[in-house]
Amino acid sequence: MLLLLDWRVRRLIVNADDFGLTFGVNRAIEEAHGNGIVTSATLMANGAAFGDAIQRAKSNSQLSVGCHVVLVDGMPVLSGGQIPTLSDKKSGGGRFLDRLSSFALRAATGGIHPDEIEAEVTAQIRKLQSAGIAVSHLDTHKHTHIFPAVLRPLLRAAHACGVPAVRNPFGPIHLSVLAKRPGLWKRLAGVTVLSPLGKTFRRSVSEAGMLTPDGTVGVVATGALDDRMLKTIVENLPEGTWEFVCHPGYNDAELGSIRTRLRESRAIELRLLTSPQARETLARSGVQLISYRDLV
Repeated sequence: MLLLLDWRVRRLIVNADDFGLTFGVNRAIEEAHGNGIVTSATLMANGAAFGDAIQRAKSNSQLSVGCHVVLVDGMPVLSGGQIPTLSDKKSGGGRFLDRLSSFALRAATGGIHPDEIEAEVTAQIRKLQSAGIAVSHLDTHKHTHIFPAVLRPLLRAAHACGVPAVRNPFGPIHLSVLAKRPGLWKRLAGVTVLSPLGKTFRRSVSEAGMLTPDGTVGVVATGALDDRMLKTIVENLPEGTWEFVCHPGYNDAELGSIRTRLRESRAIELRLLTSPQARETLARSGVQLISYRDLV
């Protein structure tokens, strides 16, 4: 069951990833929701600031909260002994693989057992639900569910846990956005190579009876977003329902101790997401803000 809405209308979910990563990221997401255009967020079950994120989520009842499933570059919820094919043997099995390329190679060659993915995803969702969160949707750190070997067991876990929606990581690329940042062409090339998997994604989600938007916008611009890019993305948004992926945060000492390439860009995104210009651009373009809850 795919999402059925009036396609003549343009709707946008603004989802903040990495809820629970640090206290500064949590505070920024709360501000971008209360004073800006963020409508949804995805919470990391293994984040260092998990407890603080839970409390902020409960204090902001209009914020739709999903699970930001981590299968690479982080710590699992289950022990390494329970998920050996997902674990990095060099770390003694205590961590996931750090590099997405290593994870993708292992997944593509059948080196990751689907039952382990389903078990770990289930554990992460259940951790949020046990803390009192009504999990509205799923996405994945570094978009690992773009790979069919990850997507299928992830959908089974979502179904078993009663989670109704999942991010569609595929979407349109506007060359006018890339023209402003030539350095993004390499990232576009990587996204283009993986784009044929979109058909498999849509079929798998439909067969699972889950909801998903038409796709995502802003993924290629991650880490390089500015006001002109945001304006261009909104003004060129196709008809239908789309998700804008963002990563607001504070570039503080705690973030400096975290493994992430997104640092100052998080503070820039927070400024953009809470600016009056962002709402003006949405209103002028006739784009309706919704959350993942509105898909159900």
